Amino acid sequence: MSEWLDTFWAVYSNLVLTIGIDALLALSIWLTLSCGLLAMANAAFMGLGAYTASLLTMNAGAPFPVAVLGGIALPTLVALLVGLPTLRLSGVYLAMATLGFGEVVRISLLNADSLTGGALGLSGIPQLTQWWHVLLAVAVVLLVLWRMRRSRIGRAFVLAVLTAVLGLGAMVFSGFPGLAQLGVFSAVGLASAALGTWFLLPRLVVAANLAPASADVPGWLARAEGWRRGRWWGGGTRC
Repeated sequence: MSEWLDTFWAVYSNLVLTIGIDALLALSIWLTLSCGLLAMANAAFMGLGAYTASLLTMNAGAPFPVAVLGGIALPTLVALLVGLPTLRLSGVYLAMATLGFGEVVRISLLNADSLTGGALGLSGIPQLTQWWHVLLAVAVVLLVLWRMRRSRIGRAFVLAVLTAVLGLGAMVFSGFPGLAQLGVFSAVGLASAALGTWFLLPRLVVAANLAPASADVPGWLARAEGWRRGRWWGGGTRC
């Protein structure tokens, strides 16, 4: 039995740890949604914590508990700084603000090559996390959320979500106020796509027609050239 467990862990240890970490991320998303907040910066805070703990371990030689605490402290501080202005927003505006923050974090981490390794990431991170660390973290978070759900704060969260659902229902039954704006936006997108196809595609297919025979012309562009010759302006021969 122990040999089977050793083999299983040697093959699937990374998968098991990833499932546990993703479960923590899913619980953080559930917490914000249960408050009626459509926040989309959870992955950004997760990335900040991961890079902080890894850099403290690799560059500063910090012990594992100190690195974990550092990985918790920095995203908490950043969340407080971001939350002060953004929590005045709600609905899609909060989602847009937090999504923009997430993109800022992602691009910053990708461009900081000397610190984060850029798109390749960090290599040589010591494997200090054990399976029971992740299991303990998931169990503690589940316990805290369960206790909070049964508390006065949790009942306030449920009331907030019900209020948002009732408001959404009232908006649906009273008519969507942004329907005209949505129609205008869709019409503009349709017109832009039609004009782009009408004016830009002929230039692309002409470029494909003038390209040397040895050039690597995409198949769809070559087919578009043949379609243009046969049917675009109603003349010419079909290819």
